[in-house]
Amino acid sequence: MTLELGQRSDLTRTYSEHDMRDFALLAGDEANVPRSVPGPLIGGLFSYLLGVKLPGRGTNYLKQSLEFLAEAPVGEALTASVTVTRLRPEKHLVDLETACETADGTRICQGRALVYVEDVGKE
Repeated sequence: MTLELGQRSDLTRTYSEHDMRDFALLAGDEANVPRSVPGPLIGGLFSYLLGVKLPGRGTNYLKQSLEFLAEAPVGEALTASVTVTRLRPEKHLVDLETACETADGTRICQGRALVYVEDVGKE
């Protein structure tokens, strides 16, 4: 895949009350079921996009920063996206903007990711 500036991939996911109970169980604290979608589940959406969609298989995650701006509502569709903002083929590096929004456009989370990709392509 040839990467280009501005290239974007997104994923929409709705987390249910059942998912929140499962999360609490897996976290070892089933008495404290989250009332909003926890940050690690949102971060997992970015991990999926980077490793499977853009840049895709073989991507090596180097750095991630996330800023949480609002609570992520349970039961509402959340759309996570990654967008290529910089290509450094000589170093095999790709910088991406990350964002997660509700269906009405409320930004829940934003940040940046830096990944290593063996074949970045040409600038």
